[in-house]
Amino acid sequence: MPGVRMPGVRTPRPPTRQRRLAVPLTVALLASGALALPAQQAGAAGSVVKVTGSQGNWQLTVNGSPYQVKGLTWGPSVADADTYMPDLRSMGVNTIRTWGTDASSKPLFDSAARHGIKVVAGFWLQPGGGPGSGGCVNYLTDSTYKNQMLEEFPKWVRTYKDHPGVLMWNVGNESVLGLQNCYTGAELERQRDAYTTFVNDVTKKIHAVDPDHPVTSTDAWTGAWPYYKKNAPDLDLYAVNSYDAVCDIKSAWEQGGYTKPYIVTETGPAGEWEVPDDANGVPQEPTDRAKAEGYTKAWNCITGHKGVALGATMFHYGTEYDFGGIWFNLLPAGQKRLAYTAVKKAYGADTSRDNTAPVISALNVEGDATKVPAGRALTLTTQATDPDGDALSHEVLANSMYIDKDKNLTPLRHTDLGNGRLKVTAPDRTGVWKIYVKVTDGKGNVGVETRSVRVVAPPVDGTNIALGRTATASSEQAGGGDCPCTAAGAVDGKATTRWASDWSDPQWLRVDLGSRRSFRHVQLNWETSYAKAYTIQISDDGQTWRTVHEVQDGNGGIDDFDVDGTGRYVRIHGTARGTGWGYSLYEFGVYQ
Repeated sequence: MPGVRMPGVRTPRPPTRQRRLAVPLTVALLASGALALPAQQAGAAGSVVKVTGSQGNWQLTVNGSPYQVKGLTWGPSVADADTYMPDLRSMGVNTIRTWGTDASSKPLFDSAARHGIKVVAGFWLQPGGGPGSGGCVNYLTDSTYKNQMLEEFPKWVRTYKDHPGVLMWNVGNESVLGLQNCYTGAELERQRDAYTTFVNDVTKKIHAVDPDHPVTSTDAWTGAWPYYKKNAPDLDLYAVNSYDAVCDIKSAWEQGGYTKPYIVTETGPAGEWEVPDDANGVPQEPTDRAKAEGYTKAWNCITGHKGVALGATMFHYGTEYDFGGIWFNLLPAGQKRLAYTAVKKAYGADTSRDNTAPVISALNVEGDATKVPAGRALTLTTQATDPDGDALSHEVLANSMYIDKDKNLTPLRHTDLGNGRLKVTAPDRTGVWKIYVKVTDGKGNVGVETRSVRVVAPPVDGTNIALGRTATASSEQAGGGDCPCTAAGAVDGKATTRWASDWSDPQWLRVDLGSRRSFRHVQLNWETSYAKAYTIQISDDGQTWRTVHEVQDGNGGIDDFDVDGTGRYVRIHGTARGTGWGYSLYEFGVYQ
């Protein structure tokens, strides 16, 4: 559920936001017919699920009995469903939510039903997942896409409508918000009206096939609900994804004059879009304890809207062990966190015999976290305890999400200095990194805290005689992203500007020192696109070059080396790129 600003929207605007885990299933395969239909359920006993009651006094019933949705969004692979379903049941979970329904869904439905769990079964519509998810559709004119979905979705409903694992159908995810990535102004309004009208068309088709399960539609904020109220009267209930703002839903519902109940299909701790930036200008991730409190708060606010809020599928029963997994998952890499226990308590399950997660009460960076020299020693101070008195072990990891969008976590070797002090070597690439300390108890539980550090080029003794001098290059990228990226960007003393070349070998960048001068050290600050092989060359006339340093195994980041040279011109001559892109250099420092 990422999001950005809402141009031309008459309803209240959500804050700027971005994130997270990719979850849609293979809609393209469905539309192309590449996936085959599974066999119809033979003799399966499906449930009759209804929204009953009257204005402000609704409830969900399954086969006539009241049913409160105590759920989690589903993250593991379908193949692992039988492994995790018993754990979900032990947490008091009775419902999971998916974002797509297709031929691959049957084993998940089967496993859920075997363990007494039901599924809010999703159908993916573009541009789902909020802005940035791609797949812009013109809901006014693209009859081909709409007809495909009107055919595909009821087909899967017909396939699974008698399956005991199905609770309800959920059409779309955050597309009212996501349309702002495709349209603006009056056209955006027309598209939102057209999209929600189409959701109603799908709803009617589903009802015609399956009158025994409700239909809802999820969006990212209650500002989408006026469009559903206006254009989708056939929905049985509304649905919304809401995190730190979840306690505002009740007042929005009351002020909007709505006549349908709702469920919350994603909620939990505050997301990137809801927290203040830290000293390095990146979102300040909540602590493990704050995340656990976020789930408790969310459930209390949902259950506090009695007769209207029918429950929630909180985010996220996932095992991904990456940037988003650490932010939101209850069990990254299968290890349980404080938030896991918070959800279990919220859903009324017994936790009295559980061995629970370690608690990290402090994590700090010694020294200035806004100026950490690349490749130099970095010391962290931590305070961690275990409620069960278990022995604890530590791990330190790094993530470059705010540099290159890479969500993976990279382990860093650390030295335990005692008293909670851990020494590591700072990453070699400049920019803002996330540093994580993971504490495990050996019993399947984990505590994780994170801080950001801004890695900068290490200081060099001496004077940078290339600073501000005239620079030229074999090629320059004129546009795209943060470009133009000219040769001058590599000698301006700024780590935010760069030179970028064409995507071919060889390429070079040279600087005119103004006169024949001697130097003793070179420092290169590479962007993601680095040189695997290059030489440093000098010349007196800019025509005849002599090599004074050669590298054949470059790996990017900071290259620092001593070299003796004398000449008017100094150049870096790249002969082999380290990536499929060009050469990209933040700074080319030549020091006396």
